[in-house]
Amino acid sequence: MDHVLLTLLATCVVLISLGSACHALLYKRDSRAALGWMGLSLTMPLLGPFLYWCMGINRISRRARSWKLSGRRVSGTRIYPIEEQKWESAQLPAEARHLNDLRTLADRVVKTRLQSGNLITPLENGERAYPAMLAAIAQARISINLSSYIFDADGIGADFVQQLKDAAARGVEVRVILDAMGEKYSRVSPFKQLKSSAVRIVRHLPLSDGAHINLRSHRKLLIIDGHDAFTGGMNIRSRHQPTLSSPDTAIHDLHFSVKGAVVNDLQRAFLKDWHFVTGEILDNPHFFPSIAPQGSATVRCISDGPDSEFRKLEQIIMGALSSAERSVLIMTPYFIPDRPMVSALITTALRGIDVRIVLPSRNNLPFVHWATRAMLSELLANGVRVHYQPPPFVHTKLLLVDDIWSLIGSANLDPRSLRLNFELNLSIFDRTLAADLGRYFQKSLANSHEMTVGELDQASLPVKLRDNLARLFSPYL
Repeated sequence: MDHVLLTLLATCVVLISLGSACHALLYKRDSRAALGWMGLSLTMPLLGPFLYWCMGINRISRRARSWKLSGRRVSGTRIYPIEEQKWESAQLPAEARHLNDLRTLADRVVKTRLQSGNLITPLENGERAYPAMLAAIAQARISINLSSYIFDADGIGADFVQQLKDAAARGVEVRVILDAMGEKYSRVSPFKQLKSSAVRIVRHLPLSDGAHINLRSHRKLLIIDGHDAFTGGMNIRSRHQPTLSSPDTAIHDLHFSVKGAVVNDLQRAFLKDWHFVTGEILDNPHFFPSIAPQGSATVRCISDGPDSEFRKLEQIIMGALSSAERSVLIMTPYFIPDRPMVSALITTALRGIDVRIVLPSRNNLPFVHWATRAMLSELLANGVRVHYQPPPFVHTKLLLVDDIWSLIGSANLDPRSLRLNFELNLSIFDRTLAADLGRYFQKSLANSHEMTVGELDQASLPVKLRDNLARLFSPYL
């Protein structure tokens, strides 16, 4: 009997190992990852399959896509359908014709169209962004839709709470989506402050429904009456007002005022998220007023997340790198590129393109800073130039190509933004905005320190070991 039990146990162990190896062979797109998990499953019985089923399967994308299949997440066009014949992308401005391949790529991976006649205005730090946002809320007459990763109801957040309350009291429909994980960064929760008002505030993926560390809504969006919007990388938090904060906690950032037809697509993005959180489909025409041309910017809204068929942002960034003819300027607080992105950056630099990456010298997430340092030597050795900005912490996210195309929004250049979070960005062809952002970059570069291969080589052995150990966990940072 003992021999029979042992035989059955051994058979089960072999079947589990073979089953795990076959699953990795069938579903792992990266051959190196497939080979690694197959080897681990076959050479380490029980432990190998256990690790594979715990860590090797992308449950994040699978769960997000299951929401779409079940109807919990709906497309933006279902919120407020548009006749197919009207869904034609705008023509590129003459000075951006060499980026037509980038436009074609975006046409194929993004469902929203490229729209002309928009005005995008940069707002540096909370000192400029918050007064403009509060003034817009005060002038709202029909609807206010606000989405934020962090909304701290203390300090400047208290002003937002009061303005939202006042708007709801005068009959404006006010809706707020706050990410449940981001809420944990707030000293004062807006839920308590808005509890007795007519403002409808909901949480994106409440933690009580499961420990969703990933699948967070990282979007920052404010839409007023369907025709004025604000978006970018700035949360609602007093720290984004550096003149009023201590140097140790201050955050420099850039937000944007958006006017023009693309506001309709930003509205759809919000209403799509509202349906996901509440189950309500809001398709009232008053959310989508007719909007006259406002400026010279040709813009596309890119709403991305782990439920997408394509990795939209990552593919568009790769397309921009391959299309660049003169310069690529990147500013991001968190820079952890995967191997394809590293190769694309190096290839762009080796083509003779001026590729510069601007990072904060003091990061609020030390592990990310360490992992980034471990990746820099290869980039520097191949012509990519890396600059570190001095404190305070710079949270700005920008990509500027050939002084004509810009990518702005909530996404960082790291796995969390490109694969795990729900993000919102704008792809913009506009010489005027690019000139403003170019000046912003030049000012930052003038105050930055350029990193060299020699500096990295001079680091002590413990520092190198620390940085490379952090790099091993880069897919999860």
